[in-house]
Amino acid sequence: MTALPERSRLVQQHLDAAGIHTEIRVLPESARTAAEAAAAIGCEVAAIANSLIFVADGSPVLIMTSGGHRADPTALALGIGAREVTMAPAALVRETTGQAIGGVAPVGHPAPIRTYIDEALRSHEQIWAAAGHPHTVMPLTFASLQELTHGTVIAVA
Repeated sequence: MTALPERSRLVQQHLDAAGIHTEIRVLPESARTAAEAAAAIGCEVAAIANSLIFVADGSPVLIMTSGGHRADPTALALGIGAREVTMAPAALVRETTGQAIGGVAPVGHPAPIRTYIDEALRSHEQIWAAAGHPHTVMPLTFASLQELTHGTVIAVA
C-alpha cells in the first residue's frame, strides 16, 4: 500500500473520529477533475462528489456537487438563502480548506465549513470524493457524506 499524503492522513483522522469506515485510495494519476477521477476509479462521472468552495454573501461555503453537472450560482443562492454566490479564488480555497484545488476533501479543514450537498448525489449507491490530495479519493455513501459534513441537501443546478 502506498503511504497517504499528509493532508489525506488528516482526512482519515476526521473519518475515524466520525465513525465513518472507508478506505482512502491513492491513485497513480491525478484526479483533479471529475472526469479524471471517474476514469481512474471506473465509475460514472455523476458519482463523483466534487468539493467546491464558493463565497456566499462574503463567507466561504463548501458545495459537494455531482460531477454530472455544473453548480449554478443562481440555484445555489436560492438553495442556501444567499443574495450572491460566486466561485472562490484559489487562494481562498487553500486558506479555507488547507488543501489544493483538485484534492479538496469534504473534511480535514482547519475549521468547519458550512456545507451543502447536491441532491443529485443521492441517486448513487456509492459516491467518490477527493481525500485531501489530487491523487487520493474515498468511497462514501450519500448518508455517510451527510453525516460526515453535517451538510444540508439542496439543488445545485
